[in-house]
Amino acid sequence: MIEPHAPAPPGVPPPWGVQGQARLPVRPGIGRFLVLAGVFVCAACGLVYELELVALASYLIGDSVTQASVVLSVMVFAMGVGSLAAKRLRPRAAAGFGAVEAALALVGGCSAMALYAVFAWTSGWGGLWTDGPRYLLVAFSLTIGLLIGAEVPLLMELIQRIRRQDPGGAVADLFAADYVGALVGGLAFPFLLLPLLGQVTGALLTGAVNAIVGGALVLGLFRRDLTRRARWTLLVANLVVLGILGSAAVLVDDFERAARHALYGADARVALRTGVHEVVLTGGTRGRPLHLFLDGRLRFSGRDEHRYHEALVHPAMNGPHARVLILGGGDGLAAREVLRHSGVRSVDVVELDADVVRLARHDAALSALNRHVYDDPRVHEVTADAFSRLRDARSTYDVVISDLPDPGITASTKLYSQEFYGLARRVLAPGGRLVVHAGPLADRHRAFWTVDATIRAAGLFTRPYRVGGRDSGFAAGPDRTTGGAAGSAGDWGFILASRTPAPLRLDSSCPRLRTLTQAALAADGRAASRSRVPRPLPPSTLVHPRYSD
Repeated sequence: MIEPHAPAPPGVPPPWGVQGQARLPVRPGIGRFLVLAGVFVCAACGLVYELELVALASYLIGDSVTQASVVLSVMVFAMGVGSLAAKRLRPRAAAGFGAVEAALALVGGCSAMALYAVFAWTSGWGGLWTDGPRYLLVAFSLTIGLLIGAEVPLLMELIQRIRRQDPGGAVADLFAADYVGALVGGLAFPFLLLPLLGQVTGALLTGAVNAIVGGALVLGLFRRDLTRRARWTLLVANLVVLGILGSAAVLVDDFERAARHALYGADARVALRTGVHEVVLTGGTRGRPLHLFLDGRLRFSGRDEHRYHEALVHPAMNGPHARVLILGGGDGLAAREVLRHSGVRSVDVVELDADVVRLARHDAALSALNRHVYDDPRVHEVTADAFSRLRDARSTYDVVISDLPDPGITASTKLYSQEFYGLARRVLAPGGRLVVHAGPLADRHRAFWTVDATIRAAGLFTRPYRVGGRDSGFAAGPDRTTGGAAGSAGDWGFILASRTPAPLRLDSSCPRLRTLTQAALAADGRAASRSRVPRPLPPSTLVHPRYSD
């Protein structure tokens, strides 16, 4: 019979409720260092999983604070539950920690691939599967949170079994290593893993590191506390996990091609991940319409882009238009419409992603669609954030065209704020006009009128209008899961703004347009005005964004 605090015989773990001193193959000081190093690496891996889920929530479901808040709150809650559940594993801390790390490496490492697969192959089917990525994201957040939460009590037990110290000192050592590891993981994800490897490969590599470090710590340092069966079980489990992760890494390119085919169809011919976006071009050859996708959202469709760009540009060109500023619009299509007007002397295109401009210059189909605008000496592209560019502007413009993603996407919220429109007002020349793409009026009615209220709060007069005929069957707005052919917006909403009231008209010298006429524009303006919300809406600001619907 084993005495309450006597060491267990070789190969026999301590009985339940007994935490004897560990029998290490190294000195206790080295053992503590190795445990803390393991804490450091596991914390880094855990934070990478967390950030990866937040990034996936933004990309697959919608770039919104709501999605990130759901992921983080579910994960933190699950960490607390995992910590409580791990109390029952403390008498078998080494075996428990090894099992937790193997499971965490498998679940966390495969999470990006699984979520992307569900989104690519099932989310467009309607019904339950439309929300499949949302439910799976919460499930992964819950599972990973449970496993991360179980780590700390088990590691505390292991480090105390190496050498007893006061609980406060042990907690300080453990959390110091944990927080420093979280710092490294948090910096490695955006600056190393995401740009160099992407979400899928980055998650798989993180899982492999997690499995190797967790398995090595238990099987190398605490192997004498495990039975022979437990050692072999953990060894086989970690080898299986590494085999699965390695096989998935080998197949990543084939998987991404198949998923891209499922998402974009067989015509996807250009796919690149820049430092800002994932950019995909489809079609543009053999008579197929050209489509540009940014982060999976349709930026334009060759079937209907002329309706959008004619409505965006030409009403704002009614008046002086020698100097034009285009915010966004790196594809060159807005600049194409601007250059159709005589009297244009310069066009500044401010685009955040230089690779989009590079495609617009060199891709045969896209440069043909924009009529090679970047070869025109009047066009000058600037790689910059639109907000920063307006803040630093020293010159004024007759026309400012805001050709930006829909309001409601978190990264774009500041570009639809009162502060942003105040900066735009400052760069308008006397008699100048600002035109804003404000998202679909029919589908996001409140967001559209919030844009209008925000522009008016910046001291500008507004003339809202809309253009119907949007025929693309792919989600373009902030919420990806409500997209698809049935859920796509049926119109585009615009707001023409100026320091003094300006008519909603086409210029008398306006070139002949494919779809937009003065009669149609007047009707579109009246239709938009009839839909105005009965009560004034508060403006959206940097500190209080209001585009959550």
